[in-house]
Amino acid sequence: MPRLKGGARLGTVRLHQICHSAIHARFSEAELARRLSDIASLRAEPEIARFLGWLRGKPDDFHAPTRRARRQGH
Repeated sequence: MPRLKGGARLGTVRLHQICHSAIHARFSEAELARRLSDIASLRAEPEIARFLGWLRGKPDDFHAPTRRARRQGH
């Protein structure tokens, strides 16, 4: 849950910076709060699932710049 949408009161989940950046590059704070507010929902999202599949083979300290994804129809 994004901090600006009440997540600070609900507790947090620690994420690797590349995962945090990828999530925010793909989804707005409102969308995260509305339908992707837990880890299971995020992992089930096709874009994040593909990203995690790609990231799975990388070393723990891997980092790459994250480009903001272009959303179709937005």
